[in-house]
Amino acid sequence: MSFSLESGLAYKILNGFFENASYVKGSDASEADKAVFEALPEGPAAATYPHLARWYNHIAAVQGLTAKAAAAPAAAAEDEDDIDLFGSDEEEVDEEAEKIKAARVAEYNARKANKPKPTAKTTVTLDVKPWDDETNMDELTQGVKAITMDGLLWGGHQLVAIGFGIKKLQINCVVEDDKVSMDDLTEQIEALEDYVQSVDVAAMQKI
Repeated sequence: MSFSLESGLAYKILNGFFENASYVKGSDASEADKAVFEALPEGPAAATYPHLARWYNHIAAVQGLTAKAAAAPAAAAEDEDDIDLFGSDEEEVDEEAEKIKAARVAEYNARKANKPKPTAKTTVTLDVKPWDDETNMDELTQGVKAITMDGLLWGGHQLVAIGFGIKKLQINCVVEDDKVSMDDLTEQIEALEDYVQSVDVAAMQKI
């Protein structure tokens, strides 16, 4: 009488067979075990066919390990394919770092260009000499201080005797170098020709 592995009789016979055997042939799992395993439609009930169930579970585990072992080299190969041996990730990081650095340099240069530069100033002491001892020094001083220029700030003054009863006006001022020309200032003071004989720069000091 023939039977198929789907029948209960086949399960019973196989259960009896595996009571005293671990594999279909030999002492290790073989293609014969695989063929029988794949011919079974489903796992046998352990309560009804304990020996067959033991074998079935064992072969299932072996088949699983075999499948995993076969899949592992393929997965490893795929991982190796994904590895950039030339450090593309590092190149991308370096490129991004260069972009950030360039942006920071540009920002710094822009701030530096827009930052107002300190105004260059100079403290100047002028000696203004009158024509003679009869020159009205108060009017001379008022005339000098009445001169106005953008970037010019008058300071203190004093009358200094230079001999024969003559006194000169010594006056301080602060000038912005980019705005005030000392030649122009001297010319304007000398334009007070009724009072001023000459103008000399006695001292200058950068602030």
